[in-house]
Amino acid sequence: MGRTLLQTTIAGSLPKPAWLAQPNQLWAPWVLEGESLAEAKRDATRLAIRDQERAGIDILSDGEQSRRHFVTGYLEHLRGIDFEHPVTMRIRQRYDARVPQVVGPIERPQPVHLEDVRLLRAETDHPIKYTLPGPMTIIDTLHDGYYKNRPRLAMAFAGILNQEARELESLGVNVIQFDEPAFNVYLDEVKSWGIEALERAADGLKCKTAVHICYGYGIQANIDWKKTLGPQWRQYEETFPVIARSKISQVSLECHNSKVPLELIGLLKGKDIMVGAIDVASERVETPQEVARTIRAALKFVAPDKLYPCTNCGMVPLPRAVALGKLHALAAGARIVRKELGAG
Repeated sequence: MGRTLLQTTIAGSLPKPAWLAQPNQLWAPWVLEGESLAEAKRDATRLAIRDQERAGIDILSDGEQSRRHFVTGYLEHLRGIDFEHPVTMRIRQRYDARVPQVVGPIERPQPVHLEDVRLLRAETDHPIKYTLPGPMTIIDTLHDGYYKNRPRLAMAFAGILNQEARELESLGVNVIQFDEPAFNVYLDEVKSWGIEALERAADGLKCKTAVHICYGYGIQANIDWKKTLGPQWRQYEETFPVIARSKISQVSLECHNSKVPLELIGLLKGKDIMVGAIDVASERVETPQEVARTIRAALKFVAPDKLYPCTNCGMVPLPRAVALGKLHALAAGARIVRKELGAG
């Protein structure tokens, strides 16, 4: 018997409970400390897993419950990075943020997410996905006071990410996803060294590998930036051809309520496509029928066995009830189209 068609998944993050972190914001501070914090992270991870299972999501994430932010949550475990003296820097050419500094050689003294993945794998029989920040997005989220060379710094991080990814794969991770929203901004650099760094991070992995490329969380700075992109968002048109030639298995793109021409999916022939069918920039919960319409539209350009309905991006800034409603809508919309395909 073949696998289920149109397996659903999420881009990565889910909102954190108020007893873990301040809700509805990025970089939200933790509410607890010490062992109480560690226990709360584990409990929140279990809750995120149960929420996805009950909603009917097929490939599960930990909801990034153990990380304050998808990039700095990894960086804070490495050597050579100074969090005590942050610098204000422009991120994604969009907004200013206080970011850590690279002050010496980047080193990983020990695995970062091993215990998180052990917990995720032990808590569910579903296929699991784990997300890591991509090299280009990492270097766009900190100040380089040491390497003074973007490609060299990116490759340093790529080597460390590869070590981490291989360890996580050995624990039973089915998909390792690298988050690269910077791929929609630095289009020339993607072609000159970004793909090389991404492939270095994924080198030697036997599990599915994915790259998540979106137009950002549903925060105001990103919403404002999207308004400047014109009637069609064609950034993918420049990056997809080089990604198509890479060894990365899966590629995500933002579809629902976006101005991305869906025919651009055709540039990724042979790849699995994670189709963003949930808008993370709105607190309105989609209907299953709306999700199904997005999936049907994408099926004009990708075969059903290559399509994975997904969220446009992470949902951490949203209210928990809204995110939960969107999970249910995503799964229900996929079920509608499965039945239409005779695979329900």
